[in-house]
Amino acid sequence: MFVETRRERVLALDVGRKRIGLAVSDAAGWGAQGLDTLQRKTLGEDLKRIAQIAKERKAAVLVVGLPLHMDGREGEMTAFVRQFGTRLGAATGLRVEFQDERLTSVTAEERLSEGGMSLGKLLDEKRKGAVDRMAAVIILEDYLRGKAE
Repeated sequence: MFVETRRERVLALDVGRKRIGLAVSDAAGWGAQGLDTLQRKTLGEDLKRIAQIAKERKAAVLVVGLPLHMDGREGEMTAFVRQFGTRLGAATGLRVEFQDERLTSVTAEERLSEGGMSLGKLLDEKRKGAVDRMAAVIILEDYLRGKAE
């Protein structure tokens, strides 16, 4: 007997000081699709834009990549991202969860290169945006895989 389980749509973020990579799950909550990378403006504008995207995409959960040191310690950027996630949850009213993002940028560059995208030929900002978007996809895939286990 087949039993369909309803999953929540998830919006994942790779938060940096200059850009925010975004990815959203499909309606079934299994697949991940990269969205346009946001150039950071002010905190208020960033929160408003992400809230709008979450609403348009019908996201029920926000997953924010947590930049930990390789040994698992938290650093200055971890505190910055945690604070951003807390503010984002307050601004959207949505549940915010954090997902370890160690090595996602390295994996993102590898995937883009394997997919035929020559990062060396792209303008620096465009390349960084593509890496941030792919990192958000990887954060989302890791989160979804963890929920399925």
